[in-house]
Amino acid sequence: MNLRSPAFAILFAVSLIAAAGNMALQSVLPAIGREFRLSDTLVASAFAISALMWTFASPFWARLSDRIGRKKVILIGLSGFVVSMGGFGLAATSGLERWLGVGVAFVLMAMARTVYGVFGSAAPIASQAYVADRTSTEQRTQAMSLLASAQGLGTVIGPALAPFFVLPLVGLAGPMYAFALLGLVVLFVVWRRLPSGEVLRKPSASGHRDDAGKGLWKDPRVRDYLLYGLLTTGAQAINISVLGFHVIDELAGTGIAVREAQPFIGIAMLAGAAATLMAQWGLIPLLKLQPRELMRWGAALALLGNLMSVVAPGYYGAVIGYAVVSMGIGFARPGFTAGSSLSVGPLEQGAVAGLMMSLAGLSFLAPPVIGVALYELFEPAPFIANVVLLTAATALCFGSARLRAGPPDLPGRDETPSPETPPASQPGPEGNR
Repeated sequence: MNLRSPAFAILFAVSLIAAAGNMALQSVLPAIGREFRLSDTLVASAFAISALMWTFASPFWARLSDRIGRKKVILIGLSGFVVSMGGFGLAATSGLERWLGVGVAFVLMAMARTVYGVFGSAAPIASQAYVADRTSTEQRTQAMSLLASAQGLGTVIGPALAPFFVLPLVGLAGPMYAFALLGLVVLFVVWRRLPSGEVLRKPSASGHRDDAGKGLWKDPRVRDYLLYGLLTTGAQAINISVLGFHVIDELAGTGIAVREAQPFIGIAMLAGAAATLMAQWGLIPLLKLQPRELMRWGAALALLGNLMSVVAPGYYGAVIGYAVVSMGIGFARPGFTAGSSLSVGPLEQGAVAGLMMSLAGLSFLAPPVIGVALYELFEPAPFIANVVLLTAATALCFGSARLRAGPPDLPGRDETPSPETPPASQPGPEGNR
């Protein structure tokens, strides 16, 4: 597949719109919750439902795309995205305008997120498989990285555009309607323009799946990378989920109302996404850091960002702290994903990639709910909890013999990302696919 072809551009748009829509929703969700006068913890649980369903549904869509074809599964996933975003918008409008009781409206919002959790993983998984079917071994790393970078770009675009869609007639639900319409446009383009010619996929000689990599999660070669990844991505999930509420509360002291705080939330999320892209597009290639150094610097910077959130009150302290955390995760994620991949053989790459992807869903199950609950009890509490998690991650980098040594230096292998390698996607139940 030519990476400049219309087909690849369409697949890039599929990943871009999903990431942008979900980050736009994440940016307005705290304000909607405050308008509903609901518990912050209850609001955070809406995303936990999505992450749970995503984790369970992902293997099903991967298998189904093998049977019925990649394009059909992409269409199913995009349809789920459109229905979920539009349904969430309608439910939010019904509650904000008091057409329905707040409790009923919130239940409908949670159901809309459940729809995305079930169907949303179909499109990125099938898109990745579509590209893998049509690229050579030499092309594949660059193609997959470029496809993943669409999600990183979406995390910048979504929060940046969201405030512009908060319009008089639709209010805080506006971004959901806008991205539902954009998703519908991309759905039409996929249906009409994406080539549907299927690639023959040969089954194994035994007729069963290859067992290579079975039980890899407890293998000493990758176990510490997984633990590190769980600590760092769990901490970042807490930061993302608490950010909107934190910004609203910091601005409330200056007399800025909840709805007026929305552009400020978008700026904070944009700063974090920009810091991640700066780390992955600029600093990693420039400094030529290896997985071991990426993990050490990543955990340390994320730790510093959370300390800043504790000791530096005010809106600008919240934004700078979040940006430093995001830059740290921008180092950490390529570090533990590359390190784990380089630690196993060719036949185990699929299994280790699946383990890395599972971290996205796991990190957005309990940590956001716990983090927001801690925030309701005591404002600095989630950041203090993250300091504990990230101190453990930093200590693991130096205390684990495997992480201290880094992945084995196999002959002829270059571990340094090239300057042309785009960044990995942002985390989240919809990311890193």
